[in-house]
Amino acid sequence: MDPVEPRQTLTDIILSRLRAAILSGELVSGQQYSAGGLAEHFGVSRTPVREALLELERAGMVRIDRNRGVRIIPTALDEVVECFQVRLLLESPAAARAAEMVDDVSFESVQGRFDAMQRAADQDDAEATLRADRDFHLELLALAGNRKLVTVLEDLRNLVLTRGIATAPNARSLQELVDDHRDILEAIRAKNPTAAGEAMRLHILNTATLLIRREAQGRPEIDPADLEAKLASFGTTLPLRN
Repeated sequence: MDPVEPRQTLTDIILSRLRAAILSGELVSGQQYSAGGLAEHFGVSRTPVREALLELERAGMVRIDRNRGVRIIPTALDEVVECFQVRLLLESPAAARAAEMVDDVSFESVQGRFDAMQRAADQDDAEATLRADRDFHLELLALAGNRKLVTVLEDLRNLVLTRGIATAPNARSLQELVDDHRDILEAIRAKNPTAAGEAMRLHILNTATLLIRREAQGRPEIDPADLEAKLASFGTTLPLRN
C-alpha cells in the first residue's frame, strides 16, 4: 500500500516547479527573472510565486533584488561536496543499522518507496522520481531509530536539491537512478548490514561524482579530481550501534 502524500498548497506546487525548472536548466544560473513573468509563465497570481521565491532565497538558491527581480545563484560546489561528505559519514552506517533492525513490515514500507521511485521513472517524471528517491532514503534512516539523524540528513538532501543540483535526468537517466538503489534494497531485504552500508556508500559516491563532473563542465576553475578525492577520504562504512 502506497503512503498518503500530504495535500500541497499552490505555493508548494510553484516551489516544486521552480526547483524543477532550475534542475532542467530552463531557468539559467546567473540570469535574472521577474516574479510577474514567472507568475505569467505558470498561470498563477504573483503571491504564490513570491512565497516560493522567498523559500528558495532562504535555501540560498536565488537572490531577490528589490525592484530588479530574482537571480538564480550559481552552484557552490564546495558546499555540496561537504554535504555529501556528511552523508557518507552518517548515511552509510545508518543503512547498515537499518539492515539490522528491519522486519517484514518495515521492509514492505521500504519496498513501497522503491516501487514509487520506479513508477515515477516509468512515467518519465523527474521531479516525482527525485521525491521518491528522497523518501526511500528517509524510510531507511527511520529504521535506524534515531530521529535527529533523520532530520539532519533530510536537511542535507533538501539543501542539495534546493540548490538546483541533481544527476537525473541530466547526468544519468531516471532508470539509472532507480537501478543505483537496487543493491541497497537487496541488502536490506537480506538483512545484511555490511552489504547495506557498502551499497549506500557506493551509491552516495556515485551520485556525488556524477554531480561534480556535470557541474565542472565549462568551469575551468573547478578541479573535479580534487573534489572527488575529498569525497573518497570520507567514504568509510562503520555500522551504527546503540
